[in-house]
Amino acid sequence: MARAGNYLALVPFHGYVGLFLILPTLIVAVGAFTTAGGSLTLDNVSSVFTSSVFLDAFVKSIQLAVITAIAGAIFGGLLAWAVARGNPNGLLRQFVIAASGVLAQFGGVMLAFAFLATFGFSGLVTVFIKNQLGVVLDMSWLYTLTGLAVVYTYFQIPLMLIVFLPSLDGMRQEWYDASASLGGGSWAFWRYVGGPILAPSFLGAVLLLFTNAFSAYATAAALISQGCPIITLEIGCQMQSEIVLGQENVGKALALGMIVIVSAVMAVYALIQRRASRWAQ
Repeated sequence: MARAGNYLALVPFHGYVGLFLILPTLIVAVGAFTTAGGSLTLDNVSSVFTSSVFLDAFVKSIQLAVITAIAGAIFGGLLAWAVARGNPNGLLRQFVIAASGVLAQFGGVMLAFAFLATFGFSGLVTVFIKNQLGVVLDMSWLYTLTGLAVVYTYFQIPLMLIVFLPSLDGMRQEWYDASASLGGGSWAFWRYVGGPILAPSFLGAVLLLFTNAFSAYATAAALISQGCPIITLEIGCQMQSEIVLGQENVGKALALGMIVIVSAVMAVYALIQRRASRWAQ
């Protein structure tokens, strides 16, 4: 009876997953291999592999995700290390963690507007420097992939702190003491003990940051108004713009490509997390 009650409690969760994750995935998968009339076809998928525009969008999205994931992992990892070295019950630590939780979710249109209002052509900082110093800054880069990388890194850093900090907190002083008692210095400890222990968690966090940047849409849509340089924007263009006859479901084929890439990355992430969890026993 207790087991039945436990399964019953999971019904809302499974209903949520089925309605907002499994069902949309099935709709995309079926649509990628059918025409607007419902007939089976491979034209949608073949268009993804034969169109230089679509392939370039995938490549730029992957490049953007890799760059921001690495930048976020480096700076976020250093910030997490500084927090872990501080007072575990200190007010500063609690403030940084709480702020990171907020900033990691501060994306989309709000984040794009914040950067535009601050560093855009008529932004606060741009106008201040022009009026006070007489220097006219060229802020056109903010509206390109370079600017998008900077904006993405803004929320990647706090996300890295949230994901990586528990692993740093799990490092035990006894491990360092044991290494020191055997004659090992700081380099030997990180080379043979600390590094191998933290490596799976760090790599897993990098993969999570990659997925986060690769699938982001709202920030890019609000910041870049010319063209569709990355795959999420390209899917939006396919869904909203005038569609060529016979290519009504190409957007779903592009979305299926994203699902395949994200699924592969998350599968590797799950394997890495399984290895990292051994040290949490």
